[in-house]
Amino acid sequence: MKCWLPLDIDTDFTLYNFPFGVFQIEHQKPRLASILGDNIIDLAAMNALGFFHELKIDEGVFENYFLNDFIALGKPVTNKVRSILIETFSNENSGLAVNQEYQKLILKNVADVTMLMPVKVGNYTDFYSSIQHATNVGTMIRDPKNALSPNYKHIPIGYHGRASSITVSGTNFFRPKGQTKPAEAELPIFGPTKQLDFELEMAFITGKPTKLGQSISTNEAEEFIFGMVLFNDWSARDMQTWEYVPLGPFLAKNFCSTVSPWVVTLEALEQFRVEGEVQDPVVLPYLQFNGKKNIDINLTVSISTETGVEKLISQSNYKYMYWNMNQQLAHHTVNGCNIEIGDMYASGTISGNDETAYGSMMELTWRGTKPIQMPDGTERKFINDYDTVIMKGFAKKGDIKVGFGEVRAKVLPAI
Repeated sequence: MKCWLPLDIDTDFTLYNFPFGVFQIEHQKPRLASILGDNIIDLAAMNALGFFHELKIDEGVFENYFLNDFIALGKPVTNKVRSILIETFSNENSGLAVNQEYQKLILKNVADVTMLMPVKVGNYTDFYSSIQHATNVGTMIRDPKNALSPNYKHIPIGYHGRASSITVSGTNFFRPKGQTKPAEAELPIFGPTKQLDFELEMAFITGKPTKLGQSISTNEAEEFIFGMVLFNDWSARDMQTWEYVPLGPFLAKNFCSTVSPWVVTLEALEQFRVEGEVQDPVVLPYLQFNGKKNIDINLTVSISTETGVEKLISQSNYKYMYWNMNQQLAHHTVNGCNIEIGDMYASGTISGNDETAYGSMMELTWRGTKPIQMPDGTERKFINDYDTVIMKGFAKKGDIKVGFGEVRAKVLPAI
């Protein structure tokens, strides 16, 4: 396919993508959008000008603070919107290509808009599905021979997190405070975390609700998954060490998570599917699946200092997941737990076998024993105040590229 709009050769947002998000210009009401290159596509304007007339979508769906109502229309409609976008921008004789007045109304430069949270997140679950990450953490906390917990290869481990503190890329946050217990101390102390960490993750968003008592099989899961975003699960390691027994993380995790603004549809990622790791022992029947369920998505993490010095510190891939999305959703609902449109399910830290593919500072610096040397002469054991962590992701096969853009956030001093 060829686009009649000029596009940067390295853009994440190609004719094969057309993700969905929400944008705002100054004090105007938020509107739904897609993106192509550096061009924000105002879907409300397209709808008003009749591009989606056959779908009879109410204007309120596109003039909205969140994607939830749009997602609720169902995949037959949302996929058709995406198909119309592909046709409109690949056909040099389309109604938009030949009408400059329409282009002025529909196309905005990405630099002129503010991107907002893509969905209203009602419920959030964080999984622990990278076996290399689990092995690394277990090796540090326990010992190499007992790195994995006995249940790891039998169930997709997860916990329910805090939806209210999930923020969109570009939202800075304050260093969290809480209790820690230094190894040499008899009693816990209170103060800002000294071991602030990122976790390189991805998250899927459900687009179809279920009733209480209803389960979703691995074969049905993709009917319920609308799309994916990049996800930074910020973590306070010293707080986590003290509080996680017996119920798991609490204040160490609930202060902030950051997501990318564009939701890439599952359909756009279809051609990047690959085989996952062999699951041994064989999982229980309700977790078994057919076909290729892992997705080959290249992921990177960089740190930018207060002075703007940036360093690439991790290169990983979503295909390293031991448990795939289908299994995660099947396990999540096997007990009858109901799900809602806009629910978010994070993958857990994504780490590969190579040290350069580790997805957290805890692993990259091996709990602070191997500091990362920055280009300006400083070092990092964990994340410093005024550091900005930047995550990027894209899938590529031949000349076909589908990307997520980036997710970034700066750490501000504790208040």
